[in-house]
Amino acid sequence: MAEKEREKWLKMEISAPAELMDALGNFLTETGAQGVFQEFLEPQTPGGFLEAQSYEIIKAYFPQDIRSEKRIAIVQKYLESLSEIFADLAAPSLQTEIISDPDWGEQWKKFFKPIRVSSNIIVKPTWERYAPSSRDIVIEIDPGMAFGTGQHASTRMCIEALEDIIMKDRSVKNWKVLDIGCGTGILGITAAKLGAEQVTCVDIDKKAIEIARENAAINHVDDRVRILNQDAASIKEPRNLIIANLTATLLLKIRQNLINLLLPEGYMIISGIIEQDAKNIEEHFCADTLTRNRIITEKEWVCYVFKKSNPAV
Repeated sequence: MAEKEREKWLKMEISAPAELMDALGNFLTETGAQGVFQEFLEPQTPGGFLEAQSYEIIKAYFPQDIRSEKRIAIVQKYLESLSEIFADLAAPSLQTEIISDPDWGEQWKKFFKPIRVSSNIIVKPTWERYAPSSRDIVIEIDPGMAFGTGQHASTRMCIEALEDIIMKDRSVKNWKVLDIGCGTGILGITAAKLGAEQVTCVDIDKKAIEIARENAAINHVDDRVRILNQDAASIKEPRNLIIANLTATLLLKIRQNLINLLLPEGYMIISGIIEQDAKNIEEHFCADTLTRNRIITEKEWVCYVFKKSNPAV
């Protein structure tokens, strides 16, 4: 029998400043990428010293078909627009190639290792071993094609904020959590493992929903975590803890809906924000009934915790 023809894929590899990674990841996914993975890279000078600017590499895999050339043109145009908007940053560079059966679903796993993301929380892939201490809360994740492994600063900061809120605010007996744009479900699962009574996770990506449901079952919290293939606008039930790890553009777009869904004296964690957007985010969110409760930063990334006032008090 003839060997089965290997499936062909269009691989795009983009080198860009770290500040652009989330925007690139979202855009590549929206453009039809079946897998998007990041690698951290510190380019070196000829003398072997690290340059001041840090870069990351993002790789995206698309089915090789009649749309490939159009996709390349769309991505290239997007990179040019980013260069114009962020003129003070180094321009992103794109390389493409057609590859056969890359097995990228397995190859990237070497970059995902157990990581302590906060005082008590360890995130580990399902295929790695880890011996927890008595106080460790272990979150097991098999990310598949979805975002959210705890490796990215925006996710780690959300987890730190979650732990701080749920462990310290003992005035709340029943945490009811909403995780918007849940990806792998890592943040909703973390909330449940910290003791949240009800957790609703929403994402518009059907594949992410499948993966999040599998991860909730792996972590034995599927009885408390409801995962829905919906957008934020469709959610009507108020919550006392809302998490949205998105982009500044999306956060501003759904800002009023988030505020409306948050119960008085409830907390809102928003992340996925780069330093350049932080002032604009703060100006728009620190209004009406929201006040800034905490700010967490890591490199160029910013995470805000807001608290809603109680007009009855």
